Amino acid sequence: QVQLVESGGGSVQPGGSARLSCTASGLDLKDYGVGWFREGPDKKLQELACIDSRDGKIYYSYPARGRFTMSVDYGKNTVDLQMNNLKPDDSALYYCAAEVGLGVVGFQCPRDWSYNEWGQGIQVTVST
Repeated sequence: QVQLVESGGGSVQPGGSARLSCTASGLDLKDYGVGWFREGPDKKLQELACIDSRDGKIYYSYPARGRFTMSVDYGKNTVDLQMNNLKPDDSALYYCAAEVGLGVVGFQCPRDWSYNEWGQGIQVTVST
């Protein structure tokens, strides 16, 4: 059974950091493209960062550039998202997603509909 489980969320003060982890079971992340997304108050999924399954390269979408860092540990089958200098607007439900063989085209992270495997999501709240 394929499962993605996010961990590491919670409440953070503005300017602080948080590290999210996505632990995969039932699949080998080496064969998968993986993405981090977040869902804000408007309920729209916003892509943040992604890994190309073909070469392991990592790409970032606009909200994540410069503040977020995605990393993967294939030995542990986990993908992390380090988030620094957090702002109240970063408050959201964060998800990891995976899709077998998914690549990145045109340096743009795939949209949410490209992924079939999703975690349950984890809340990050940035406030004083």
